[in-house]
Amino acid sequence: MSLKNVMVAQSGGPTVAINASLAGVIRGVMASDQYETVYGSVNGILGILNNHLLNLTEIMNENPAYLDRLETTPAMYLGSCRHKLPDYLDDDSSYVFIFKQFELYNVGAFFYIGGNDSMDTVLKLSEYGKKIGSDVRIIGIPKTIDNDLCETDHTPGFGSAAKYIASSVLEIAHDTFIYAVKSVTIIEIMGRDAGWLTAAAALARNGYNSAPHLIYLPEVPFDTDDFLLDVKRMLFERNNVIIAVSEGIRDASGNYISASEKSVDTFGHSQLSGAGKTLEFLVKEKLGVKVRSIEVNVLQRCAAHLASKTDLMESVELGKKAVALSEEGVTASMVTMNRVSDDPYTIEYGYAEIKNIANEAKSVPTEWINAAGNDVTQELIDYLTPLIQGESNVTYENGLPVYMDVSHLTKHQ
Repeated sequence: MSLKNVMVAQSGGPTVAINASLAGVIRGVMASDQYETVYGSVNGILGILNNHLLNLTEIMNENPAYLDRLETTPAMYLGSCRHKLPDYLDDDSSYVFIFKQFELYNVGAFFYIGGNDSMDTVLKLSEYGKKIGSDVRIIGIPKTIDNDLCETDHTPGFGSAAKYIASSVLEIAHDTFIYAVKSVTIIEIMGRDAGWLTAAAALARNGYNSAPHLIYLPEVPFDTDDFLLDVKRMLFERNNVIIAVSEGIRDASGNYISASEKSVDTFGHSQLSGAGKTLEFLVKEKLGVKVRSIEVNVLQRCAAHLASKTDLMESVELGKKAVALSEEGVTASMVTMNRVSDDPYTIEYGYAEIKNIANEAKSVPTEWINAAGNDVTQELIDYLTPLIQGESNVTYENGLPVYMDVSHLTKHQ
C-alpha cells in the first residue's frame, strides 16, 4: 500500500505554543508507517486555496535540529488567516477546490491548528468530506490563549500566556509599591467572553504581594457603582491598588463597556478596546487619585522567552496524538486533554467530536468566582497553577533569542 501524505495549517491568533504542535505533527509523521510527507499550508486555509504550500518534511530533513527550534518559536511558522469558509450549501466552490488539492497531493489527513473559529473550519470541511464520501481524516488541534474551547481541560498557548500575565502583574506590583501615595493601576487583559487569562493574574500573589487586589471577569455582570465602592474600600486599606480586568467586561444588560457596535470582525465578534482606559477615566473623575491603565495586548501571546515548559510539552504531544488518531481512522474531531489529577498534575490525551466544539465557548465556572464578583477562588488557583510550570529552553545568540526564519511569510508582502 502506497503511503499517504498529510497537510497541516495554522489559523487564528498566535500563541507561543502553536509551533510546538506543528513540530508534534511533523514528529508524528516522521515516526509513522502510514504517512510520508507533511505539507504546510501558508496562511491557514488560504494556503490551500492559493496553492501556497511548503514541503515541511524536506525542510526538516535538511536540518533535523530545526524541530527543536520550531518548538520554541513564537507565533505561527506557517502564518495565519481569519478566513471564514461559506456554508457549502450556499457556495461549495472553495470546498471542491480544497478536496481536489487533497487529491492532487495524495493527502490522507488534514490537521488544522487553531482556536474556536478554526474549529468552525474543521467542522465545515468534515461535513463536506462526509457528504462527498472523502476518506481524508480531518482533525483539529486546539490552541488559544483564551482557553475557551469546550471538551478539553485547557488549550495550548494558555499556560504560557497565563505565566506571562502573572509574571507581569508581579513586576507591575514591584514598580507600583515604591511610591507611598494613593494610586490605582488598572491592567486590561485579553478576554472577550471568557476571563481565564485575567483570572491568571491571581497567580502573582505570594507571601508579600496581595496584588491584584481586585479581579473582574466577563462571566459576571460589571457594575460601575460597585466597582467604585470596591476601589474606595481598597484605597482605605492600602496606598496602591492594582486591578485586573478583562477586555470583555459587560453590564447586566450584556453591553460591553468598551465596544463599538459598528466594529465587528470577520466572524461577527465585537471589536473591543479600552476597558482599562474607560475605568481609568472613571476613577480619575469620581475618586480623584493618581490612576493609570495598562493594556496587555499581544505581548502575552508572543513572549516565547517566558513560555511554560508544561505548555510546550503538551502542545508537542497533541500534535503527535493527532497523527496517531488519524492513523486509527478518527476524523471530524479535535484532540483533547483530560485532567486526571491536580497533585500530581496528570492529564490524558483523547479526542472529541468537532460538532460539540465548533462555535461553542467555555467560560470560567461561576463557582470559581467569589460572591462579590471581584475575585477568584482557590479552586481556580489550583486549576491554573500546574499549567505555568517549568521554563522553556530558548537558545540565545548575541543576547537575543534565536527563532525560526519566517522570511517566507514576508517576502511576498
